Amino acid sequence: MAGSTEVPYLLRAARGEELERPPVWMMRQAGRYMKVYRDLRDKYPSFRERSENPDIAIEISLQPWKAFRPDGVILFSDILTPLPGIGIDFDIVESKGPIINQPIRTQEQIDQLHLLDLDKFGFIRKILKALRDEVGNDAAVLGFVGAPWTLGAYAIEGKSSKNYSIIKGMAFSQPAMLHQFLGKLADAIAIYVRYQINSGAQVIQMFDSWAGELSPQDYETFALPYQQRVVQQVKATHPDTPFILYISGSAGVLERMGQSGVDMVSVDWTVDMAEARARLGHNMKVQGNIDPGVLFGSHAFIRDRIVDTIRKAGNKGHILNLGHGVLPGTPEDNVRFFFETAKQADQLMAVHA
Repeated sequence: MAGSTEVPYLLRAARGEELERPPVWMMRQAGRYMKVYRDLRDKYPSFRERSENPDIAIEISLQPWKAFRPDGVILFSDILTPLPGIGIDFDIVESKGPIINQPIRTQEQIDQLHLLDLDKFGFIRKILKALRDEVGNDAAVLGFVGAPWTLGAYAIEGKSSKNYSIIKGMAFSQPAMLHQFLGKLADAIAIYVRYQINSGAQVIQMFDSWAGELSPQDYETFALPYQQRVVQQVKATHPDTPFILYISGSAGVLERMGQSGVDMVSVDWTVDMAEARARLGHNMKVQGNIDPGVLFGSHAFIRDRIVDTIRKAGNKGHILNLGHGVLPGTPEDNVRFFFETAKQADQLMAVHA
């Protein structure tokens, strides 16, 4: 195993240690902005093949590790990956995103869903074990899952949506049916999280990508209880594995995110980091929250934003990240500069003190 015998730096931050600089990784680290990824995508055009063939997924997961040496290496996968394990099949079409040909709309469909079949996910175990072997303790290996509301939104809408009218229609006209579905999803996700941890994931990030589309009162009804259900089940068996929650457009529900039971809230760029710290309270750890568009700026601009974010977040319980995934077309050299600068942040902060 590569690296030293020390605890990975990112894991120390996730556990709340005071550090000289924050650890750094990026959401969508392996992706369309990297030429090596685009070349591989041309060779293997099916997303599911790229994410479910261990050899390919391992290579993709490690592309940014080999290029930039982030403090966290995340499993290359998709939030919909566990759905076939309960009886919901999907495809991912380039430029269109996830497609579910038989969206969940009826009680009968919900009744037919079964407990998560872990036999379908041997590739996840292989990928995570390989990532741990490759990076050793030089980086933490992150697993990830979708949260129940977001997976439910995909499953019910059948594809990405701009207004989520179908799932909201179900929420507001047939709430008992939706609650039953969200409960089944939560139980399946908890099993899937534990499987990832047992396979080598050291930190889990849960994406409730579309929960920011809910009003605060509906978030409390349809998103928060099921985030809590997942976290409680996982913490019952794996209390020491840090849990991060990310929501896009989360400024309106930030305090409620802190009630989910997670160890860390990943903040997007629509809220100032100092304000996020104040709103979440002293004990909640934070991740984020640089606008991905900053990576299209000059090196001096990128450096200034890194310094500003770290100063506002403080030197305890913060993981430096973007407020969303790396955007297609982002200059690779700027990604490299971001990582290099972040890793010298202790010196930078001294200069800018």
